[in-house]
Amino acid sequence: MPARLVIGLLLALTAFARLTAESKTQAELLVDHVQARPGETVLAALRLRMAPGWHTYWKNPGESGKPTRLKWTLPEGVKVGEIRWPIPEKAFVLDQFVYVYEDETVLLIPVDIATTVPAGKLELKAQASWLECEKICVPGSAQVSATLEIADASTPSPNARLFTDAIKRLPGGNAVPVHGRWLKGADDKSRTLELAFKPTKPGKWEFLPNPLDNIDFAGETKSANAGPMLSLTKVAKKFEGEWPAAVGGVMVMQSPDGKPLQGFEFTSMGEAVAAPVVDVPTDSGPGFLAMLGFAFIGGLILNIMPCVLPVIALKILGFVNQSRKEPRRIRFLGLMYGAGVIASFLILASAVIGIRYAGGNAIWGQQYQSPVFIVGMTALVLLVALNLFGVFEVQLGGRAMNAAYSAGSKAGAGGAFFNGVFATLLATPCTAPFLGASLGFAFTKPPGTILLFFIAAGVGLALPYVLLCWQPAWLKFLPKPGDWMVKFKTIMGFPMLGTALWLYGLAFNHYGASKMLPLGLFLVAVALGAWIYGEFVQKRPDGSWLATGVTVAWLAVAYVWLLEGEVNWRHPAPVLATSGTKAEPNSLGMLWEPWSNDAVERAQRDKRPILVDFTADWCTTCQYNKRVAIEVEPVAKRLKELNAVTLLADFSREDPRILAELKKYKRAGVPLVLVYPPIEGGPPQVLPEFLTKQIVLKSLERALN
Repeated sequence: MPARLVIGLLLALTAFARLTAESKTQAELLVDHVQARPGETVLAALRLRMAPGWHTYWKNPGESGKPTRLKWTLPEGVKVGEIRWPIPEKAFVLDQFVYVYEDETVLLIPVDIATTVPAGKLELKAQASWLECEKICVPGSAQVSATLEIADASTPSPNARLFTDAIKRLPGGNAVPVHGRWLKGADDKSRTLELAFKPTKPGKWEFLPNPLDNIDFAGETKSANAGPMLSLTKVAKKFEGEWPAAVGGVMVMQSPDGKPLQGFEFTSMGEAVAAPVVDVPTDSGPGFLAMLGFAFIGGLILNIMPCVLPVIALKILGFVNQSRKEPRRIRFLGLMYGAGVIASFLILASAVIGIRYAGGNAIWGQQYQSPVFIVGMTALVLLVALNLFGVFEVQLGGRAMNAAYSAGSKAGAGGAFFNGVFATLLATPCTAPFLGASLGFAFTKPPGTILLFFIAAGVGLALPYVLLCWQPAWLKFLPKPGDWMVKFKTIMGFPMLGTALWLYGLAFNHYGASKMLPLGLFLVAVALGAWIYGEFVQKRPDGSWLATGVTVAWLAVAYVWLLEGEVNWRHPAPVLATSGTKAEPNSLGMLWEPWSNDAVERAQRDKRPILVDFTADWCTTCQYNKRVAIEVEPVAKRLKELNAVTLLADFSREDPRILAELKKYKRAGVPLVLVYPPIEGGPPQVLPEFLTKQIVLKSLERALN
């Protein structure tokens, strides 16, 4: 089966799985009166009831999400006011702070009835839209309506109790003056908002800012007491325009479990708003252009990473073939390869932007946390290996090869473009030096910046190949084409087969040991289907229709029986963790314990240094660091001498706590290695993406000073 068909089937299956997701929220419109007089103001309510585990968002969703919206269709003489939002809960979804409603919420809307409205029935209609999220986010919408009769008397509706309870959940008025000021950041795009007020009751207070078009308030609210006053600070990022002089929002006192107990609204920061902006220490770090350069260098280094090395062999084979072609043709194919790389990076950037705006978060290599992607990639790489072995789409030496390459520009261009796409797919589990930090910087920026950084990384990955194609004279150093190329192509199938085996091993984390046999049998069925296709379709054109039907039927049966039935590949059951078993030291005596912030705090209270390894099975850079720089005798010996704690943060599957730490340290993905000093609350050292044992040993010594 051609590789293009496999990719198409994989993308179609993924898209179908997303499109079948349904809204989990019920919406209805209610009014607090069944009868009202002309000139009266009544309350309407949009009641949203979410399924267990799902949530919708406040008017300012926080670091991600979208608020509920209403688009009204009203009779003449009827006007509606702004939504009156109940106090939301603060939640930590994936790696972001958001303000949400769970189970059920009631959004109140004042409805003004003009004195000129005649008696009779009025129908209030609205198109409600919202974003609801659990592990995925689904946009929801509903056409809602409510009927109100205009009469001489005013009669409450049977739902009056619901409205009374909803009013109690609204924030109160401006109970106390709130004073504030902006503290200058590293540049004009970042500041810290400092608010001070005298709380009505002692407790943990949270600031929920009103939405501002050009300002994004990120992270958690920090608090400090100064006598009777409470000071709250929150980091803000500006996208465009000027910093606002006044900021409004809701002050909320929370219970120990994070539930809102009470709150009050305020509409400005009080008299101190005119106070001068003051300088505060900031971490300067590399600038924008430096980070953009890092993205390019990181993409360049990806060419020699283990993830991409199997594709390098295919490129070399292409170079040898192209050495006989005219320079214009070679340059065109080089540009098509570069276009495939850039297009793939643009798709990745668009996915990052889409996930952010849908209320989630994205990381480099995130697709390798998806069991669907892993299975699809395993089958695809297996087919590429079989292709190199000559099982199907065989290209022999001499005349056959000349005929294949003279088939036309369309086929050659498509193959070059696909090579670029394939190289990008295999590059994503690798985090090259410079790449993780630069993309971590970009992931927090506006969409235009994300696109620019991904393009820079794509240009770095594509550049060596494109340069060689634009300098055909360099190809003369390669051996002349001949029958040896058939053997070389076959030999190169083995690294690709090894890549397929590596991908197959990643599936264990998602499916467990019991599902690995049927998954392996499905891959055998794919290989057999490829053999039938190559043997009886390509080599025997007379029997191609029958053989094609047999191939399709065979793969369909294998898919339904093994992949859907036995493996349940799209919705695997959670693999049981082994946290209840006692961890054992490895052969070097190193004991890896599960990472958590509590574990770090306990170790620092005990005055012990800490090494934390944020890693994943699919991250080849992580595994390299582990073998050559962490789990080596000199490092293990020094860790034992220091009585150090070693913590493992396994990101092979999705973990919102680990995602939060990666964002905290501005990394777009794993690896991330931290070394903490034996001092309570001491900040860690952030080690480079690529490690040596000398780097680790020096960081341990610095932790003691």
